Amino acid sequence: MQSTPTASAAPTRRGLLAGLGLAATAPLLLGSAPRPAGLDQPARPPVRAGGRTVLLRSASLVLTMDPALGSGPLGAVENADVLMRGGAVAAVGPALAAPAGTWVVDASGKLVMPGFVDTHNHLWQAMIRGGCTDRDLFGWFRACTDPQRGLLTPDALHSFVRLAALDAVQSGVTTLVDWVDIFSYDLVESYVRALAGTGLRFTYALYPPAPDGALAVKVKRELVDPVPLGSFQIATHAARAAESANRAHWETAQELGVMLNSHVLERPEMRADDPVGVLADIGALGPRLLMNHAVHLSDAEIAAVAEHDVRLAHCPLSNMRLASGIMRLSDLGRRGVKVGLGLDGGTDDTSDFHALMKTAVGLQRARTTDATVFPQVRDVLRMATLGGAEVLGLADRVGSLTPGKRADLLVIDPAALNFAPRFDWTGQIVFNGRPENIEAVFVDGRPLKLGGRLVDVDTARVVREAEAAATRLRAAG
Repeated sequence: MQSTPTASAAPTRRGLLAGLGLAATAPLLLGSAPRPAGLDQPARPPVRAGGRTVLLRSASLVLTMDPALGSGPLGAVENADVLMRGGAVAAVGPALAAPAGTWVVDASGKLVMPGFVDTHNHLWQAMIRGGCTDRDLFGWFRACTDPQRGLLTPDALHSFVRLAALDAVQSGVTTLVDWVDIFSYDLVESYVRALAGTGLRFTYALYPPAPDGALAVKVKRELVDPVPLGSFQIATHAARAAESANRAHWETAQELGVMLNSHVLERPEMRADDPVGVLADIGALGPRLLMNHAVHLSDAEIAAVAEHDVRLAHCPLSNMRLASGIMRLSDLGRRGVKVGLGLDGGTDDTSDFHALMKTAVGLQRARTTDATVFPQVRDVLRMATLGGAEVLGLADRVGSLTPGKRADLLVIDPAALNFAPRFDWTGQIVFNGRPENIEAVFVDGRPLKLGGRLVDVDTARVVREAEAAATRLRAAG
């Protein structure tokens, strides 16, 4: 089914973006009375924005990620309901009462958990999926990203971002950070519109050409702030040769009250850039700094990151693909550093968060030849959810099913050839799970995927438009 446009907004860029953002968070209206429904029956609640109430009934296992709400570090609750009201988690527990007008969904035999938090992505790179497969990071830049980025048009960019964002949704991602080094305002507007239209909770990390702080302010205030599920960061590339730009970016981030987001030591050759030293010298080390990759941190740098509560995004699939190395995740874990997981755009090739979790575990075991090393299953599940929210400073809103937080959650169907039979479901989420096991996705209480299908999305059309856009750009190039 193709999405139906919502009510028109004022014919201004600000009004258009605000309208798209509101459309992304408001459920569609249904004329029928509420009825119990299994997740293979994608009926939606007949209620308006602000009043929607959904009850997931009799889930076989709920992982709340809140140790105070369930047993063990993952907050496991057997045979429980999850009540969502007004876009927030209202309650978790057995045999919850269903308020009048509640949409009751049969979740028996299913698993419920918070949605995945992707702490680092480049969605536009969907246009070069599977490309430059014999290149390292620098070869990838030369042969894939740099030539293709210069060809982008607003319409084509919208197609690629929408394709990749919807792929993330169907894979269970409910929050993502997109690091974007695209400067033209019309391209940025198209990018944000595509994100807003998917219903995802997103952070747009803008890499502004220094010292253009005015562009950052304009993008944040006119494009991102009007979107209810949108937030903003300033992006940078930390290096001695760019120290003045890094300083300008940090100053802009401080003025706007947002995080600074930098690629750091993805390849060993970047040691010459002294990125951690630069970030220390400009005063950026702290909880409002997000470092991506951080594969080649020294002992001293790990100590500094831990001391200053710097946040990290780990992209194991991309790091393998580009021969960049293996993050010292086990060493960082011992120091209590907050680390989330990142899909990292085109070099991840898909948006499979289960593969990302499994790889994060497996690489540390391969590096250390120790099966007990950090992260274990419980650790990587936390990194994928609440840990990622902590990295982004969003843990007061998302990442666990603590009542009062926003209702961003997944329903997983384990009754599948790749998943069954039940032995240890938490381990099976990481080691057996695939995107097709994601039965439903809710963001802010709104269903984005039901019955294993994206809601109100004509996926064939999304694919056709992306294919056509890629063909046009390559012909033009």
